[in-house]
Amino acid sequence: MLFNSYEYLIYFLPVAAIVYFAIGARAAWPVRWLVAASLFFYGFWNPRYIPLIAASIVVNFAIGRRISRAASGRRWLAAGVAGNLAALGVFKYSDFILRSLAGTGLVPLVQWHLTLPLGISFFTFTQIAFLVDVSRRKAQEPSFDNYALFVSFFPHLLAGPIIHHSEMMPQFASPLNKRLAWENVARGLFLLSIGLAKKVLVADPLVPLVSAGFDHAHAIGATAAWIAALAYALQIYFDFSGYTDMALGAALIFNIRLPINFDSPYRATDLRDFWHRWHITLSRFLREYLYIPLGGNRRSEPRVLLNLLVTFVLGGLWHGAAWTFVCWGAVHGLGLCCLRVWSRAGYALPRVAAWAVTFLFVTASWVFFRANSLDDAFAMLRAMAGRPAATIPGNAMSFEPIIDALIAQGPGAALAFAAGIALVFRRRNSNALVREISASPMPAFFTAAALVASVLQLAKVAPFLYFNF
Repeated sequence: MLFNSYEYLIYFLPVAAIVYFAIGARAAWPVRWLVAASLFFYGFWNPRYIPLIAASIVVNFAIGRRISRAASGRRWLAAGVAGNLAALGVFKYSDFILRSLAGTGLVPLVQWHLTLPLGISFFTFTQIAFLVDVSRRKAQEPSFDNYALFVSFFPHLLAGPIIHHSEMMPQFASPLNKRLAWENVARGLFLLSIGLAKKVLVADPLVPLVSAGFDHAHAIGATAAWIAALAYALQIYFDFSGYTDMALGAALIFNIRLPINFDSPYRATDLRDFWHRWHITLSRFLREYLYIPLGGNRRSEPRVLLNLLVTFVLGGLWHGAAWTFVCWGAVHGLGLCCLRVWSRAGYALPRVAAWAVTFLFVTASWVFFRANSLDDAFAMLRAMAGRPAATIPGNAMSFEPIIDALIAQGPGAALAFAAGIALVFRRRNSNALVREISASPMPAFFTAAALVASVLQLAKVAPFLYFNF
C-alpha cells in the first residue's frame, strides 16, 4: 500500500509540484489541481473513502455558508458540529461503545468492524474549527475550491497539523505562492529529509524493543520495563514529529507554511510547558474550542480544575477508541490540575528537578497510550515501580524479551535508542535548522545522505503511528 511503502515521496510529490508550478497562477486551476491531487493521494489507501471526505467537504462548506448568512447561525453550527462528531463516532467509536455497553452485561456483544478512514480525526477537527470560526465571524469562505483545498491539502490531511482557516487561505490565494521558489524547494526537501530520517532511522528500529516490553508486560522486570517505556517515548516522538517535519517540508515546496507542531517537548520543565511543545495544534484546538467554551480560567477554582480534566479526558479519547486512551488523557488532566494547585500555592522545583519530574511523568503516562489493555498498562507500571508480576522468579530482573529483541534487531535498535536520547536534548531542533539553512554544500549533502539512507530502509518501514488515530 502507498502508506506502507512511502512511494508517494518518490513519485507523488514531484509530479504534484511540477504540474502545480507548470499551471502557474492561472485563475483557480492551481488550486483545483492540488484538490484533485490530494484526493487522488488519499484514495490510494482506499478509494471507497473518497466519497466520505468529499461529502464531508461539501456538507461543511454548505453549513459554513448558512452560518455566515444567518443572523446568529447557532442552529446551523450545532447541526454542523453534531454531524461531524456523529460521522467520527460511527467510524471511530462504534465498536468501542458497543464493547463498553456489552461489558455491563445489559446487552449482547455486537461489533461492526468498520475500517477507520485515514485522517478522519484530523479533517473532522479542522472543519469543526472552521464552523466555529465562521460563527464567531472570524472566518468566511465564499470559494468552494479554496475550502476544498483547505481541508484536503495532502501534506496535512492524514495526520495534521490541525490548521486554522485564517492562517492558510491567504497563502492559498497568493499568486506569488503559485510560482516556483527554489529557496523554498531546498528548505522543504531539507525538512522532509529530516522527517523521513527521524521515522526510518530512529523511530522504526525501536519498534522491536517497544513490542518486546509491552507484549510481555506480565513477564519483565523493572529495568526491562523502563527500557521499553523509554523506547516508546522516543518512538512516538520521532514517528509523529517525523511525519510533521515531512508534512511541513512537502507544503513548503508549494510555498505553503503549515504551523509548527513540535518544539522539543522532552525539554519541558513542567506539564503545561510540555503541552505548549507537543502536538501544538491539537493543544491549540482543545484550548480554543473546548477548554475556553467550558469556562476556561474564568470560573471558580474547582470548576477550572474540572474543565482541565474534562478537556484532557476528551483529548485522550480523540486519540483512540479505548479505555487506555481515556486513562492517558485523565492522567495528563490530573497532572495539570496538580501543577496548577502546586503553582498557585507558590511552590517551585529547581529547573533540573522540574525537568526530571516532567520527563518521568510523561514517559510513565505513555504506558497507557501504548499498552494493549488496561491490565497490560498496570502490569507495566507495576514492573516499572519494581513490583513485577508474581510469575517472574528471583529478583525481578527478567530481560529475556528485551535481549531477544536486541539480538534479532542487531545493533540498529541500540543505536537508534542512543541517537534518540541524544537528539531530543539538542539545542536546535528541526524548526531551527530549517530556518538557519544556508546556501552551502553541507545542507545539500545532509539532505541527499538522509534521503538515500532512508530510502534504503523503506522495505522495513512501518506505518506512521498517528495514521491509526
